[in-house]
Formats: sequence, structure tokens, C-alpha cells
Amino acid sequence: MADRVNRKAYQQSLPKKRVSAGCLFFDKSQRLLIVKPTYKDGWEIPGGAVNANESPLAACIREVSEELGLTRRPLRLLCVDFAGETKQRTESLSFIFDGGVLPDEEIAAIRLPEKELSEYRFLPTTDALTLLNRRLRRRVRRCLAARVAGTTLYLEEQQPPWLT
Repeated sequence: MADRVNRKAYQQSLPKKRVSAGCLFFDKSQRLLIVKPTYKDGWEIPGGAVNANESPLAACIREVSEELGLTRRPLRLLCVDFAGETKQRTESLSFIFDGGVLPDEEIAAIRLPEKELSEYRFLPTTDALTLLNRRLRRRVRRCLAARVAGTTLYLEEQQPPWLT
């Protein structure tokens, strides 16, 4: 028993990372869904922070429900991206899942939480990417390619580390 307590105490002493989970959704014209937060500038994909004792997949499902009002399980993981600490942010892991194509009736059922999101848009991917911040744009661009190729990516700072 003491060995288990010591192991857990040791694990609790290890560094912590921020973890987020997001999801790419498309309409039948393959336009990408983006959302506009009320609490910061710019546009994002649906998603958010992974809570303590919550898996990235569970967080993605929860965030999609909270942000869009949809109960939908992602089809698959597209990427995991590690971002190191900078002067402006702590280190993080970002998971992006493929939510697939939303049928018209699910799009009509989207309900945004007015205190968190002010609007959503389905845009051609090139137009949507221009509205995302640089890091998210690079990550999503990689995910779009992975989606087409049917692969899953591991990224560091939005690119495969073996390509640098």
C-alpha cells in the first residue's frame, strides 16, 4: 500500500501540461465549421480544455455538446500537437478529432452558448483558415491533409518533428 501512495505522490509532483481537444466538422459542401468566441479575438474550431480526470475524447464530446448543442462522437483522431512553453504560454498538448459531415438537420439544431460563442460559420477551408490564429491555422491545415490521407499525425509546434 505504501508503495502505491508513494507512486501517486511522485506522479503528482511531475510537471503538468495544458491539454485541449477540438473537432473539425464539415457541411455537405465540405466547408469547415468555425466558431467565434466572445471572450477573445479571432475564430476557432469547436473544442476547449480537457478537465482533470477527463480523456481528450470525452472532452471533445463534452465541448461539442456545450458549444454547439450537438451530441456527436468524433469519427477518429487526426492529430496530437505538442507546443512548448514560451513567454506567453505554458506547454500544451492539443488533440484534434474528425467530426465528419454534419447533416442539414444537425446544422439546423446548432445552438451556441451566448456567453461563450457569438456566431458560427461554414466556410471553404481556405477562407476558414485565414480567420484562425497562426498556430491553429497551421495545425488545422495539417489535419485537413491527414483527413484526406486517412492518417493520424503527431506534431510538435504544428509540424511533424522528423520534417524539421
